[in-house]
Amino acid sequence: MLYDYDPVFLERFRSLETKVAALFQTSNDIVLMQGEAVLGLEAAARAVTRPGITAINCVSGVYGKWFGLWLAEYGAHVIEVEVPYDAQVEPEMVERAFAAHPETELLAVVHSETPSGTMNPVSEIGPIAKRNGALVIADVVSSLGCDALRPDDWGLDICVAGPQKCLAGPPGMSLVSVSDEAWTRIRANPAAPRGSFLSLLDWKDTWIDGGRTSFPYTPSVADVNGVSAACDEALEMGIDGFVALHTAAGRACRAGVHAMGLELWARSEEICTNCVTAVRTPDGVDTLALLAHVRERYGVMLSPGYGEIKQKLVRLGHMGPAARSLNPVVALAAFGRGLADLGARVDIGAGVDAALEVLSQAKAPV
Repeated sequence: MLYDYDPVFLERFRSLETKVAALFQTSNDIVLMQGEAVLGLEAAARAVTRPGITAINCVSGVYGKWFGLWLAEYGAHVIEVEVPYDAQVEPEMVERAFAAHPETELLAVVHSETPSGTMNPVSEIGPIAKRNGALVIADVVSSLGCDALRPDDWGLDICVAGPQKCLAGPPGMSLVSVSDEAWTRIRANPAAPRGSFLSLLDWKDTWIDGGRTSFPYTPSVADVNGVSAACDEALEMGIDGFVALHTAAGRACRAGVHAMGLELWARSEEICTNCVTAVRTPDGVDTLALLAHVRERYGVMLSPGYGEIKQKLVRLGHMGPAARSLNPVVALAAFGRGLADLGARVDIGAGVDAALEVLSQAKAPV
């Protein structure tokens, strides 16, 4: 284990910032916070929120809802643009919210709602917020690597990603991009944490502006090494190729679900994320019993929903290694066989064939 001020480690840390910026495709500052992505999200919320500020919070799932609770706790007047957890926030809804609340200074949105397998059109929502003079915080925890992400082009001032999702790295870091405008707003906010593990400013002042030779808090050497290795794998493939891999996996799983006679959780395939496929649990099937059976009998780990939708759906993950080769088909086949074992009517063969057909037509090798 290298000492964190060893010149070799300092260079590794600087190199990781460069790699993360390449994956984000951004020229903004990168902050590598030493804690799971929820730390980065809470740090972002606290950094830009002051008592009395008006904030629009886009809610299409449990993580969007949680972010609004943080904003309210820190004193913001929160305007929620909320849709059912099987839908997406439409740009027109955001336009109307700004028209009704022109004093809005902040917009928060989740790109990929992992618990429900849905996406929000951040590429359209971000520019709306910028035209209205609002700062934008985007939760891209699970979308980095599975879908197109252009923070600079879309006006995303703070983005927070997690290395444990599509990058398949260790879960102990928050990968944060911060725009110049965001830094200006944070510095002007007397409520922004300072001298705190949740402080983005501490990283800016001590590390970024301090010549990248001194950390505000001791980083995890092991996590930095692990995340760096994960980034290397993605960058070796190229970010476009990495996204294409996850896109093919998502399309294959969705095609298989339809062919088996099952129903996606999302209202339309167009709003599905590429990192996970969420499927409505058929009537008469206990979700948790199904998942336990599939894991014990076939050695495949699938997931339920989260919060209020926990037992209403099953999630087939295809992130990182799970998106490669025929792994999406393995998950699909185990899911179908588990349903059949519990008495549900499914066409497993048709599902597998449909998934294989999609993968065989993928533009790049899977």
